[in-house]
Amino acid sequence: MRTESSTTTESASTAATGLRETKKRETRQLISDRATELFLAQGFERTTIAEIADAARVAKKTVTNYFPRKEDLALDHQDEFVAGLARAVASREPGESAFSALRHAFLSAVATQNPVAGFAGPEFTRMIAESPALSTCLRGLHDQREDALAIALAEATDASPDDVCPRTAASLLGGVHRVLFRRIQDLTLAGRSGQEIATVLEAEATEAFDLLEPALAGYARA
Repeated sequence: MRTESSTTTESASTAATGLRETKKRETRQLISDRATELFLAQGFERTTIAEIADAARVAKKTVTNYFPRKEDLALDHQDEFVAGLARAVASREPGESAFSALRHAFLSAVATQNPVAGFAGPEFTRMIAESPALSTCLRGLHDQREDALAIALAEATDASPDDVCPRTAASLLGGVHRVLFRRIQDLTLAGRSGQEIATVLEAEATEAFDLLEPALAGYARA
């Protein structure tokens, strides 16, 4: 039998757990914010973990507990980036193909100037372009995103994970996203505004996806 005392204890424990999780999220965000400020001010390579810890008023160990690599501090939306294409496939509407879902998702990201799609602003984009470590990390994230998409396409078509068809489709679709991401970066570095870039990308993305439509229009239809 549950007593009033046990119920009160459980409620207090739940509240304490909630407060701890909130505190963790706040600490993580604080570290990320301070790191970004330092990266933009003095460059990624020249910024140390010790400086970030001092700016956030936490221990160096706390920084590395939340962000094992320094690159993770700069590219802190990488989980969302890697999973984005696979998620678009998994959540497609009944009767919708993977190709259609990915095209609509990208055009929506362009319309909202989503940072994960590449709309990161001139300072942040320049920081990545000028950092060999971050540029290498970003290429790796593109590869991981393509791998995740291949798995999602294999599941969507009941194919084996090493089947050449989902891997080929993922390479083509991931390649389009990679090219368009780079295009957003290039236009950003050229001084174009977010709205100007969105206007250009809406037309160019449509053209790029149209190239793949004859081959992939009906692939992995829900």
